[in-house]
Amino acid sequence: MSDEVESVREKYGPLFTDILELLYESDPVGINYGDNRDEYEPEVRTLLPRLPAARSCDDVQTIVHEEFLRWFDAHTVGPKDAYASIAERIWALWRAFERLPGTDG
Repeated sequence: MSDEVESVREKYGPLFTDILELLYESDPVGINYGDNRDEYEPEVRTLLPRLPAARSCDDVQTIVHEEFLRWFDAHTVGPKDAYASIAERIWALWRAFERLPGTDG
């Protein structure tokens, strides 16, 4: 695991793992091969620090789509609309994280 991933994982704690698991299960770009549960770590590492700027589920959808475009080509990523369900789930996780005592959210 890279130092950058470890740093973000440490800052966000269980939220990192929850979003990683969500992306693994949703597998929006088809890289889940059944035994690579950490495959989406780079995307989680870059999207999590952007979540404090999100003010809505739509903002999260934009962030997630942009981060996937950063890591994959547009054909693989597909349209922004395809990320609506993932964004809703991440938004709910983020809102719960913000309410935790001692978080910066």
